[in-house]
Amino acid sequence: MKFELSPSDQSFYDDVKSWFTANTPEHLKGHAFMFGTMSAEDNVQWCRTLNAQGWAAVQWPSEYGGTDWTQMQKHLFEAARAETRAPLGYCMGVNLLGPVIYGFGTEEQKAHYLPRILNYDDWWCQGYSEPGAGSDLASLKTRADRKDDHYLVNGSKIWTTYAHKANMIFCLVRTSNEGKKQQGISFLLIDMNTPGVEVRPIVTIDGRHHLNQVFFTDVEVPLENLVGSEGEGWSIAKYLLTHERTNIARIPMSKVMLGAVKELAEQESGTGRLANQEGFAERLAEVEIELDTLEFINLQMLAQTDAGQAPGAESSMLKIRGTEIQQRLSELKLDLAGYEGYAWNGDLSDGEEVLLNAAAEYNFSRASTIYGGSTEVQYTVMSKALLGL
Repeated sequence: MKFELSPSDQSFYDDVKSWFTANTPEHLKGHAFMFGTMSAEDNVQWCRTLNAQGWAAVQWPSEYGGTDWTQMQKHLFEAARAETRAPLGYCMGVNLLGPVIYGFGTEEQKAHYLPRILNYDDWWCQGYSEPGAGSDLASLKTRADRKDDHYLVNGSKIWTTYAHKANMIFCLVRTSNEGKKQQGISFLLIDMNTPGVEVRPIVTIDGRHHLNQVFFTDVEVPLENLVGSEGEGWSIAKYLLTHERTNIARIPMSKVMLGAVKELAEQESGTGRLANQEGFAERLAEVEIELDTLEFINLQMLAQTDAGQAPGAESSMLKIRGTEIQQRLSELKLDLAGYEGYAWNGDLSDGEEVLLNAAAEYNFSRASTIYGGSTEVQYTVMSKALLGL
């Protein structure tokens, strides 16, 4: 870290880093479930390990199982995790659904779902995008028609991450066609084992199966699975996306990846040190400067949040720059891999582990400026909210 911490923050950081160092299984170091280098079983077990420590949902309020940490401490927690190469687990329930449940849910929903989310008793996926409603999400057509004591859901969702692993899905559905299209959207929780739910795989450019299309045919969903009121789904969706876009920036992870790229660049190859090759050092320096700048902007936002200002359109800026930097780092890593990058998802020796999945990571990162709201959408959000256009 290039910024000076207060004595209390330094002590906090040192304690967290020591815990990760002592409790991270060796075989999980440097792995991330979302990049396909960590099994589903290890992902669940690691998330439960964090929950036992009280760290499964550090962003949540303490009354719901989170922490009373400041925003700076939460940032330092993630920095310590990344720097010790502790795995990056995947829990959409913690990162996205949890804040919606304790922000909009009933007391019964909080009591039932929040403990299960923390302990990964449920694997959640997100049902937002549709074949005809991606960037224009408000055009979604999946319907939920009220029938006595349940909703009857029909339609489909696409790009649904790990729907083939999930047992639950939170969905935006249309409960009305009256008024503006945003006004007829509601937020519904659906059991993936309900009759009428079908999951079809989508294999992406990185060669992996992590996306799916989900079909709903006369799926019965209890009325009590509605979060908030009918027609409140659009407001909930915007609230959720603010959390998602901030998380996607992944600044500490990018800083660790930058360090790995710099270390690789210093190694000798058949054509000499890549760090000395024309243009490479310049590209590396540029991305390091941009990452440092983004980190300081993020720290300013954290300080504002600690002062009581809720994150707003600034999260879009973090999402844009953070994902662009991730892409550029993956490009540099692939350049360094050279011909060894062709060992795509193959078996490499321990000495070559840092190059494992270089091509797959590069291809996966192509989507980072699209998921969670495309870069073009983020620019529109910022122009309206910050510039008044």
